Amino acid sequence: MKEKVNVTGVPETMVQTLYARAKETKKQNAKIKDEIAVELVEKLDYDFSKADKDKAMNYGVIARTIVLDRTVEQYLEKNANTIVINIACGLDTRCYRMKGKYLHWYNIDLPETMKIRRQFLPETGPIYQIAKSAMDDSYVDDIDYHCENVLVIIEGLTMYLCEKDIRKMFFIIEKSFQEVTVMVETMSPFVVNHVKEKSIEGSNAKFTWGVKNGTELQRIVPGFSVQQEVSLVEGMKKLMPIYCVIGKIQIVRNISNKIIVLEKRGRSRGLSGAYIREIAT
Repeated sequence: MKEKVNVTGVPETMVQTLYARAKETKKQNAKIKDEIAVELVEKLDYDFSKADKDKAMNYGVIARTIVLDRTVEQYLEKNANTIVINIACGLDTRCYRMKGKYLHWYNIDLPETMKIRRQFLPETGPIYQIAKSAMDDSYVDDIDYHCENVLVIIEGLTMYLCEKDIRKMFFIIEKSFQEVTVMVETMSPFVVNHVKEKSIEGSNAKFTWGVKNGTELQRIVPGFSVQQEVSLVEGMKKLMPIYCVIGKIQIVRNISNKIIVLEKRGRSRGLSGAYIREIAT
């Protein structure tokens, strides 16, 4: 018997992105493999018709999965005993695809979202669940941290926030961990203002924030320095070979979502009093 899922707004997008990964996995020439997503979709009583028709959403989800899986795996192979913090995890299953490559993996999301995750993915160590907002600094208290290297993944979230939330989220990360790398998905302001994904709009979730590039993001979160910037065009090349050509066009790369990799700067930098007061309020 299938289980009914009642979610709206931003939390509902986790069901749609889950469907996109399951749909791709079932293809004969699938570019990703997420068998757990297939299993979960079969258990859910949910109308996937809008997600099924939304090609833009489907391509975007698979492209970022390709890019992030590769980037995260490469990082974990170079950095043993890393603690991974997956912010706004939804029904993400990357922790299973990366099994054995990390020390601990913490999936974090809002209580209403984690209630659904626990229903279908009752995880135990080394995978843990934290039902709190990324803007609630108490989530750090639930992490078993002893100055190990930390990797934070922020996928499919920033485009639904505002700049103040972005600053606060990064400030919590910066003040809580000594050695930390952040891989964050960003959307361009042009897409935020001019593009609508049918399934996203249908869930009453709206894009609200974007940033042009890593340089602009670094100005917003000065405690971090940009190490790498990967356009999701790189993932689209795997899905549609034509992107090997059109992906060279600068405007295409500019408006595509990006995975920006940042690292916390040296501890000697310090924070200005004005910056601390701005984040705290």
